[in-house]
Amino acid sequence: MSDKLSDTVTNAWIRLVRARHKVVNAVEADGKAVGALPMEWYDVLWELERAPEGRRPYEMEDRLLFAQYNLSRLIDRMVEAGLVRKEACPEDKRGHVLHITEAGKKQRKASWPSYARAINRHIGDKLSEAEAEKLAALLGKLLAD
Repeated sequence: MSDKLSDTVTNAWIRLVRARHKVVNAVEADGKAVGALPMEWYDVLWELERAPEGRRPYEMEDRLLFAQYNLSRLIDRMVEAGLVRKEACPEDKRGHVLHITEAGKKQRKASWPSYARAINRHIGDKLSEAEAEKLAALLGKLLAD
């Protein structure tokens, strides 16, 4: 593997990072403007809703779309808001299993239309279906390892 980058690869890297930053910030701002849950909260709730048996906090870290530098504090705030509940882990009494509450499901579902519109506005309206499919395939190649 060479330590030299072609201009093409460098340009791809720069555009990937800039595009991610721009699109995520725009989608988040659109959601915030209409009172949707913060994206990080939505992300946690989506993962918990997909796991009826619950998830341990360490299992969440690799599944989330957004970096959670202090996941335990985020979870505590979500528990306090009544969106997540913690239960003692039956295998490890020191650990916890996280579950989405009915209020969490309701909030997540209420926030989704705002995020769907924002994602369409900042991605779907700018790419054809074929382009979106190609982009997803190319990004999939970068994720495969």
